[in-house]
Amino acid sequence: MAFARCAPDDMSRWTRVAALADCPVGEIKGVTAEDTAVVLANVDGTVYALRDQCSHEEYPLSDGELDGQDVVCVYHGARFDACSGARKALPAVMPVKSYPVEVRDGDIYIDVG
Repeated sequence: MAFARCAPDDMSRWTRVAALADCPVGEIKGVTAEDTAVVLANVDGTVYALRDQCSHEEYPLSDGELDGQDVVCVYHGARFDACSGARKALPAVMPVKSYPVEVRDGDIYIDVG
């Protein structure tokens, strides 16, 4: 299984957040790591992690859906790149934070440090 690192790896604090089976290809899943709400996105077998809060109205992105490589907010249609958190569509004008992800032995770990 592939792993994705979309953020710097300085003071790593890896936290197990889910089993890989809990986030199948083409789906998203809300999890918590160190009191931080995170949405996982499985894009073609690679898992990415973003802060689970739309930058437009602060609704949870995990209520939305994955459309290709875009995490789509169900509330107002804002779109974010699953890997980078970059804003891809209005009404959001700001990106969302992305976190490094590793998949080890069938478990998903993220670093929100």
